[in-house]
Amino acid sequence: MNKKQFSVGESDFKNIITGNYYYVDKSLFIKEIIDRGNRVILVPRPRRFGKTLNISMLKYFYDCCPENMPPVTDTPAPGIKPVTPGNTYKSLFSSLAIADAGPHYLEKMGKHPVIFLTFKNIKEPDWETCLGKIQSLIQGEYTTHYYLLESKELMPHERDYFQRIIDLKGTLGDYENSLEKLLIFLSRYYGRKVVILIDEYDAPVHAGFTNQYYKEIIGFIRNFLCGGLKDTGQYLEKGVITGIMRIAQESIFSGLNNPGVFTLLSEEFNDKFGFTQKEVETILTDFDVMDRYDDVQRWYNGYNFGGRIIYNPWSITNFIDRGGKELKPYWIHTSDNEIVENLLSKEGKELREEMEQLLRGESIEKPIEENIVLKDIYHRENLLWSFLLMGGYLTQSSKKTDEDAGKTYYLLTIPNKEVRVTYTSIVENYFSSKIENKQLEIMLKALVEGDIVLFDEMLKKVVAGVFSYHDFSGEPEKVYHALVAGMLTWISNTHEIKSNRESGYGRYDIMIIPRDVSQWGYVIEFKKTRNNETVDKAVESALKQIAEKKYETELKERGVKRVKKLAVVFEGKSVTVKEG
Repeated sequence: MNKKQFSVGESDFKNIITGNYYYVDKSLFIKEIIDRGNRVILVPRPRRFGKTLNISMLKYFYDCCPENMPPVTDTPAPGIKPVTPGNTYKSLFSSLAIADAGPHYLEKMGKHPVIFLTFKNIKEPDWETCLGKIQSLIQGEYTTHYYLLESKELMPHERDYFQRIIDLKGTLGDYENSLEKLLIFLSRYYGRKVVILIDEYDAPVHAGFTNQYYKEIIGFIRNFLCGGLKDTGQYLEKGVITGIMRIAQESIFSGLNNPGVFTLLSEEFNDKFGFTQKEVETILTDFDVMDRYDDVQRWYNGYNFGGRIIYNPWSITNFIDRGGKELKPYWIHTSDNEIVENLLSKEGKELREEMEQLLRGESIEKPIEENIVLKDIYHRENLLWSFLLMGGYLTQSSKKTDEDAGKTYYLLTIPNKEVRVTYTSIVENYFSSKIENKQLEIMLKALVEGDIVLFDEMLKKVVAGVFSYHDFSGEPEKVYHALVAGMLTWISNTHEIKSNRESGYGRYDIMIIPRDVSQWGYVIEFKKTRNNETVDKAVESALKQIAEKKYETELKERGVKRVKKLAVVFEGKSVTVKEG
């Protein structure tokens, strides 16, 4: 077994390397950053996919002033402050792939002052508290470079400005301009261009959207970033920004000169965040749990980043940290899923049908936009799916482009079992808000135990609590189908739920396959009464279809000996369940 261990939750590159922890080498991220011609680069990825660790690595690579002590100045070259020999972090990279990438890349090591800010923990409930934390964050970075106050490079009014930032006495405008000001100060002091690293820039933006201060935080972030990254080429070597997505509202990035934006749909950087299949195989081998590979793949695999299959790194490291024994949803519990829950709990039969498709493992085809306007996601369906894709709640496979409409369509699926748990939880919360949990528990218990009379009685109560009459326009069979399939997710641990699949000589609506084959299995057919048809006639028709098409064939092939055939017949909100 590998002697090194993962340092779960540690996102400081230096601490991982010097602490001799297990590290999956992503150092060629540095090479890709240098190779990109864009001065400003935005790389959005889902949370907990290694963004902070990679940005931290860039800091230690570029930083010409370790521990942020000023360089010696005894033999200054014209216009250039010398860097003390040996004061780079070269030893951190000596055994990594970047060390063998070539002299062109190593020449960049330790040659630039760095501004490093991470917004990942700024998720406040109101604008005043959010602004206060941002001011403290900026204060901390200015304090890191406190030596500038004692230099001759700052003019008196600049010292006054610097002191206001440190004393937390600056105006809103002072803090909006603070990135640009520090960039200029550092470049002037060192006689070198500066690297700006901004981690999780959109964390406070998401909080602002959820807590109704979106306008204020958007305005601040736009002015802050554009001040430091727009038209500052004489001072700026590289600007690298990470977040979950590109937020397009009010031109946060459109004012920048040719920024490179590389989302998870891009081939660029497609193996630099998350673990590749080869890396996971190496990890499982090193920790002597390769026998769990199939389980790990089912739980944490499934992401497609620019054509590369990627595993969730947070879940893999937590699984290994627990001895390779506990397969459970580690990732979904690391953040507030309020926006996702609100999105997926919206009323509307179309969304319920699409959710039901996803939950049964099928794909849906949707147009995807890489630029997200958060305030529109509740009103524009394509933004909803774009948000879920960029956030890691869906993954994509094949795509096609409609040139006339100017849209790109992707096939979307739930990536793995871990994320499926999130959707199941949201479905449960949706029904919990509509009906009493006890009612749902009684109904499902009756179904599992084969008590169809009680199941019929409880389903009537559930339908009355969940639906309004407008839900039944169009294709009401699909509405009931989505409702029942959604509720059945609550028993998915003990039963396999299948929908619209072939069995016998046709396609059944829903099949319930018990994992314990001694329990009841079900075939369910939905029917709507038509043209003055009676409920009894509709029931007879549904049961006849089940029998003639031999829908129970798959259940019998799976070894289920006790099978019930159910007709679910409805007239508007009136529903009847009968067994054959």
